[in-house]
Amino acid sequence: MKISEIVALGLWPQSKKTTTKKGISQLEDLGYNLFYIGKNADLYTCPGVEPKVLLVRSDRCSVFDIPLNLEIEGKGVSQTAISNNGAAFAKEAGIRTAILSETVDPSLAIAPRCQLMELCKPLEAEIDGDVVQFELIFRNYLTGSLFDACQNGLDPYGLNLPSGLKQWHKFETPIFTPTTKGIKDEPLNSDTVRIKFPEIASSLENLFKDFTEFAYARGIIVVDTKFEIFVNQKGEWVLGDEVLTPESSRFISKEDFDSGNYISMDKQILRDFGKANNWKENSKALKAGEKLDVDVPQTLKDKILSGYTTILNRLSK
Repeated sequence: MKISEIVALGLWPQSKKTTTKKGISQLEDLGYNLFYIGKNADLYTCPGVEPKVLLVRSDRCSVFDIPLNLEIEGKGVSQTAISNNGAAFAKEAGIRTAILSETVDPSLAIAPRCQLMELCKPLEAEIDGDVVQFELIFRNYLTGSLFDACQNGLDPYGLNLPSGLKQWHKFETPIFTPTTKGIKDEPLNSDTVRIKFPEIASSLENLFKDFTEFAYARGIIVVDTKFEIFVNQKGEWVLGDEVLTPESSRFISKEDFDSGNYISMDKQILRDFGKANNWKENSKALKAGEKLDVDVPQTLKDKILSGYTTILNRLSK
């Protein structure tokens, strides 16, 4: 399928610019053609007429939606394996994902970075007069932006939480904090979104609860998780490629959590480093297509990769 056919199906957003660059030769020779270069992964059209694409993860890194000139060798392979595990967990719970069960030729050197995916478009609906896309977030603990909001007396999701809750308070049952998806994610009223998507919200809440227990038994605390929902050609809702992964969730090893060390085993290490080095401010001078030049110590790269490896090892069945 050609990119023009993908666009004609209405399954590719006009805001995402395609590329005419050639991709990895071993894939191009087999009829997979590069058409989109993302911050951390690339997309290829597939030979044949079925509406599917090939996602190939790189070792590239990004934080705060800032593309970096940073690669961590081995990260792409670990991310792909964790993503496959998350998709399998969701499928066992009866939830569809965009990730297909078929794979590329396993003899290809690039195979451990590849996922064949069903072509889908982001779920959209009207909320308060605006058509928006969604990020559906479930939280086990009070921390991050929600804790900051509570400290300032704000209730951005209409949750009516008790006043005076401490940071890292554990909720008896996960709370639902949906947002819009865009340049700036805006909080949405939790009940409004539940009423709009009752089946999706309840299914994902149960998935999150089950995964939290599964991970805890394997030494990982799941702080929160973001689900992105898409719609396939049949009109069915499906989960995207980041299902219960470090790109969509915050994971802390149980031993660290119990000792009061709340640093996630994922990109949070890189985010903290970037915050200390003013990456957000420095990125404002970037032109379209440019990456931010960053200098990250090898010890930090090793720590980040070790986190991904630990997550993969503990969450593999």
